[in-house]
Amino acid sequence: MNLNCVIVDDEPLAQELLKGYVEKTPFLNLVGVYSSAVQAMSEISEKDGVHLMLLDIQMPGLNGLEFSKLLNADIRIVFTTAFEQYALESFKVNALDYLLKPISYADFMQAVNKAVQWFEMKRGKQSSARYIYVKSDYKLVQVDLDRILYIEGLKDYVKIHIEGEQKTIMPLYSMKKMEEILPPDRFIRVHRSFIVQKSKIKVVERNRIVFNKTYIPISESYKQEWLNFINEHSV
Repeated sequence: MNLNCVIVDDEPLAQELLKGYVEKTPFLNLVGVYSSAVQAMSEISEKDGVHLMLLDIQMPGLNGLEFSKLLNADIRIVFTTAFEQYALESFKVNALDYLLKPISYADFMQAVNKAVQWFEMKRGKQSSARYIYVKSDYKLVQVDLDRILYIEGLKDYVKIHIEGEQKTIMPLYSMKKMEEILPPDRFIRVHRSFIVQKSKIKVVERNRIVFNKTYIPISESYKQEWLNFINEHSV
């Protein structure tokens, strides 16, 4: 598939290098080059269909890590930087890759191929998916989708609550990343701290979803999506 790509970097030489890489990559379409995150923030909102952002970190005004937290969840990020110390932070904001300058075309291609794979996987997500793998306690853990009741977001990680089990699975993921992993036709976000499996919703009381003794609030920010879901399944 073809991806619309933007470059955000305050270094002219880095801009030109990345621009050259994008232009010689057949499946990338360059739709914008910006010298700061502030400029990109004011103009990208007017562009539809941005898939991939090549984003520098150390920039004046608003750095790349701060900017990445403000972006639409569907925009994939590859950080391009001369500094190694931000690698852990880039993991927390769910970047696809972290490229250290000077960047070779081989490393660039490896990173953008990850973006292609991500969008192809997202496009192919269906209800037939039976499980996902998450990183927890330094290992990959298989989670049966059918048994997930809800996901609870905490500061630096999430709790996956499994039906019939007291113990939770706690990967170092953001809620944003969990939304990307989970099939959207099966799960719905109802609060900034909660994603629930639609088929497990049995009781709703006073604008709260009830799981045994747990009450999950439905916030104003996600109320319209919730109402759409309820209306589709009401008689």
